[in-house]
Amino acid sequence: MLTVLRREEKYILYQEEALHYQKQFAEILMPDAFSEEDGYTVRSLYFDTVDDRDYFDKMTEQNVRRKVRLRIYGLQDRQVKLELKQKENIYQKKRSLIISREHAEALVKGDFSVLLTYADAFAAEMYFILSSEGYRPKTIIEYRRRAFAARENDIRLTFDTDIRATESCFDLFAEDLILHPVFDRNKTVFEVKYNHFMLGYISEIISTINRRKVTSSKYCMGRSIGYPLYR
Repeated sequence: MLTVLRREEKYILYQEEALHYQKQFAEILMPDAFSEEDGYTVRSLYFDTVDDRDYFDKMTEQNVRRKVRLRIYGLQDRQVKLELKQKENIYQKKRSLIISREHAEALVKGDFSVLLTYADAFAAEMYFILSSEGYRPKTIIEYRRRAFAARENDIRLTFDTDIRATESCFDLFAEDLILHPVFDRNKTVFEVKYNHFMLGYISEIISTINRRKVTSSKYCMGRSIGYPLYR
């Protein structure tokens, strides 16, 4: 299991602004481990309870809330990240476990017992959460990401565009998945993620963004088909 405790800040940028800041960060930071020259694709499948508790906790900005998802970076991936994100006031705690493709497919079908084959205590915790609280697949979200990282203080800066989703198919590995735009294609979600404090030379660049921080959620964007009032 991997555990990350950090702060997250989000901004909505127009494409020209996003390209400007990407150029600046490219000069002082390294691309993250998944990066290619023009970024990479992220696809996530989110689970929620029968009554969509996690969705409404986010929409009403509860201080304590969670998200459960499976994440891949390519349709041929044989390993999948099972992630639990927990929001506690200003901090985000993310725990993740690498599981097999076959076990990920089993989770989507509602067979949570495959998690009991892992020795990791987090797997047992996720089995209890998913099975006892009635979690089900709710949406798949896909987008293009360009990301930069600084080893100091586990800093990551991500630029996400072309955010699309479906609430009608939960095949995480489908090549012909029909996805609908759920965010303005002329805009980018810029996220700043760091532990405790931001390094000065990076903070100086971020401070020039003439925008208020936002609390946008890709999961909520993905549910905008079922809940159109929140688009």
